Amino acid sequence: MDVGKFLAGSVEFLQRSLGETIEIEAVGSAGLWKIEVDANHLESALVNLAINARDAMPEGGKLTIEAANAYVDEEYDLTMPELVLGRYVAISVTDMGAGMPREIADRAFEPFFTTKEPGHGAGLGLSQVYGFVRQSGGHVRIYSEVGQGTTIKMYFPRMNTPDGEGSEAAEEPVAEAEASETILIVEDDTDVRTYLAEVLRNLNYRVVTADNAQAALTVLLQEDRRVDLLLTDIIMPGINGRELGRRAQTMRPELPILYMTGYSRNAVVHHGRLDEGVELLQKPVSQAQLAARIRTLLDRPRKLNRA
Repeated sequence: MDVGKFLAGSVEFLQRSLGETIEIEAVGSAGLWKIEVDANHLESALVNLAINARDAMPEGGKLTIEAANAYVDEEYDLTMPELVLGRYVAISVTDMGAGMPREIADRAFEPFFTTKEPGHGAGLGLSQVYGFVRQSGGHVRIYSEVGQGTTIKMYFPRMNTPDGEGSEAAEEPVAEAEASETILIVEDDTDVRTYLAEVLRNLNYRVVTADNAQAALTVLLQEDRRVDLLLTDIIMPGINGRELGRRAQTMRPELPILYMTGYSRNAVVHHGRLDEGVELLQKPVSQAQLAARIRTLLDRPRKLNRA
């Protein structure tokens, strides 16, 4: 299957299913790998996810469907052990609805589990999506915050070509720290925060962690505290990552900022949660991706100074 063409062709069908109050946008990436999957089952999965998204936006809103390549390495994300090493195509379905707390998101794929009123759903839609993706050799992940919407990502293995291309993922070089550089990590998810801190410490960075924006600002207020880069989630309770970035740059104008999100890039940009052109990583993130982006940002001022 060519995922980009498939998604483009699905928009009209989904739009008819959801009605006029929901705007749908499908976004593909350049060079998307092909996947081997049952088209009818994938279409049913998208319909299930789209209907859940519509129900989360009773006053109407925007639904974003986005596809991107994803390479899973040994350090990809300790919170997703179900994904084996290799290359995947990740299809994200994002709504800007009510969102859900962690205890609800953790049970969302359970059969017959539903938060809807009786007669408004049997609680099988998401469990069917989960079963289909797992049978296809992939995995599903939910990113959601109350009041901030939900992204559901389906990971499908890249199809192996006859000559074997794509069966093995080439190793990416991992760039390490230089001269005791310090990274301030701001992430409200304990597992993700722990993972990021472990990866960066293994790369010889000094790490300071904060579980919310206010704690991060307290660190930045300490003039004698060295911080070379701010790595922050975008969607967080209280002060969000975008506002944290603005305040941080007021306090430390030269501080590089790298944003992270489990939501699709187009969704966070189009809904005003992040400006175009900022540095952004999609969760889950591999060690190589994280290391490369951080190294690029830290080296950028030096290159400008030498120019």
